Amino acid sequence: MSGHSKWSKIKGAKGAADQKRGKLFQKISKEIYMAAKNGGPDPSSNPSLRLIIDKAKAANMPNDNVNRAIKKATSAGEGENYEEITYEGYGPNGVAVLVHALTDNRNRTATNIRVAFNRNGGALGESGSVSYMFDRKGYIAIDREDLEVDEDAMLMSVLEAGGEELQTSDEAFEIYTDPADFNDVRDALVAEGYILAEAEITMVPQTQVAIDPDKETQFRTMLEKLDEDEDVSEYFHNADLEEE
Repeated sequence: MSGHSKWSKIKGAKGAADQKRGKLFQKISKEIYMAAKNGGPDPSSNPSLRLIIDKAKAANMPNDNVNRAIKKATSAGEGENYEEITYEGYGPNGVAVLVHALTDNRNRTATNIRVAFNRNGGALGESGSVSYMFDRKGYIAIDREDLEVDEDAMLMSVLEAGGEELQTSDEAFEIYTDPADFNDVRDALVAEGYILAEAEITMVPQTQVAIDPDKETQFRTMLEKLDEDEDVSEYFHNADLEEE
């Protein structure tokens, strides 16, 4: 993980998300629906729901949308039947790509994702073909702008909270945790007064792969197609890309 800063990439992704807010809200609503249906409507006793509500807040999703999705999941009747599916494959230059989807139509989703790969220099692989290249981690970012805390003090806070690793740049403190400890670390940092710019469970590539300049546009087009697919919850890759 060392040296692989997520922060600049997150800032770029947030700008793109702002332009596609309606579609983003639809994706988050589906995640809230599933979390509430599987674990109950109370975020204090449903960590998965709490995490997704935090994600909704970070995206400035209205509370009405959040409450509507929870109510829909807990109301009488069968409602929607979504299933979670993971797709694995490769982009140009053998870049590993991991896609998490939440769908009510497996055939539609598989077709759309296969097209996104095949038309942009990639191909879907078998289950397990690339997932071993990623580690599941808790990730927390704290913006350093106007923050009067040095690296030593931040490291002490992270270790006392139970975090595993601290990466420091001029822009942000980035903290990685074991997924099982994520909620405790996040809550401890918040209790200490830190404002979290990002907090999520993510997949961190073990290594990053350079991509040829003549294939970068093709790969970015693949990612755009995955962004546009309402069934795709999130995706991860190990390409060493600079954000535009």
